[in-house]
Amino acid sequence: MGPIIHQLKNSRSVLLATHTNPDGDAIGSLTALGLALAGLGKKTLLYNESPIPAVYRFLPSVDRVVSHIGSVEKFDTAVILDCGDLQRVGDAADAINRIPVVINIDHHITNTGFGSLQLVDITACATAEIVYRIIKELKIGIDKHMAVSIYTGILTDTGSFRFSNTNRDAFAICEEMIEQGTNPYHVAQYVYGTYSLGRIKLLNLALDSIEISNNGKLSLMTLTRDMFDETRTHPEDADGLINYARNIESVQIAVLIQENKKNSNQSGSDSFHVSLRSDGEVDVAAIASTFGGGGHASAAGFTIQSKLSDLKLKIFDLAETL
Repeated sequence: MGPIIHQLKNSRSVLLATHTNPDGDAIGSLTALGLALAGLGKKTLLYNESPIPAVYRFLPSVDRVVSHIGSVEKFDTAVILDCGDLQRVGDAADAINRIPVVINIDHHITNTGFGSLQLVDITACATAEIVYRIIKELKIGIDKHMAVSIYTGILTDTGSFRFSNTNRDAFAICEEMIEQGTNPYHVAQYVYGTYSLGRIKLLNLALDSIEISNNGKLSLMTLTRDMFDETRTHPEDADGLINYARNIESVQIAVLIQENKKNSNQSGSDSFHVSLRSDGEVDVAAIASTFGGGGHASAAGFTIQSKLSDLKLKIFDLAETL
């Protein structure tokens, strides 16, 4: 960690970025570290290509997250958070790679080791846990704004402490964040208790789309662009819906196919993001890697160009190996 702390302390202008379609850990880590570096007097820019999901817009400094970087010449350091590879930040990846020092902070087992400096800890419950340690090393006091971001990152990436990545540090850090002013009830109300009417309608369509493999061990949920258009929702509104498919009795792998864009290429295929969730018995990161993706043993994903019917056949073929 030493070289990373030295670089951050000696940087002047820092770009912080995380993956497209961000989750609570991504946004929590981004805002917490952004606040800490601003406290050190650094010029910072917080970047995410995708819109911020409504359930995370309560987080401090989230209004500072921009979707366009502009020239990267002004940055001496880039910090990439919660990304298994640099391409996960989206279209700006090549531009970001031109920044003199790229720091890779992550907890995914499939991390490619990109960047000038790396801090990848696969034992961490969330990237927010690693960010917590960095802020401590920077000798910045964690205020209530950083605390709620770190708490939210850990809460969401552990599935409210239900997932197998939940460790002792998850509870210890969250206890400290509560002592610093985080209100667990308020966070839970934002993250789990507030939905737009459109999201409820999208959930109805998503539940109706669920298909089960012949052996009952794989569930498949599908969200098309037409569904988003019909409910006037956006891809960020799909956050967490896969858990409904994962919680079905006897299911070992839950899959969410999400159509990225409607326009097909000449081959008739479309772009899809595929999310995978495991009951803990199956390593879905290994499955995702065969499609060029990655993640954790219990939560992973990949993006693919395919016809929907062909993609579904490939996914149901996975069930035969369970």
